[in-house]
Amino acid sequence: MKQVQKTASFAVLHFITAFTVAWAMTGSVLIGGAVALVEPAINTVVYFLHEKFWHRKAQIQHSPAAAISA
Repeated sequence: MKQVQKTASFAVLHFITAFTVAWAMTGSVLIGGAVALVEPAINTVVYFLHEKFWHRKAQIQHSPAAAISA
């Protein structure tokens, strides 16, 4: 559950940042909004999968089987 909360807070910050940057660069609220919806949504999914990968890797490294094979 903590991963989901962390991902959600990251997504909110990312949406705000993406909108602000795109709006500042283009002067268009429409383009800023489009960029803020598409890019962070994809990046948030990638971030969640990235976190799951590293969490799983840490679990494997700290498992008793990993200690035996080391």
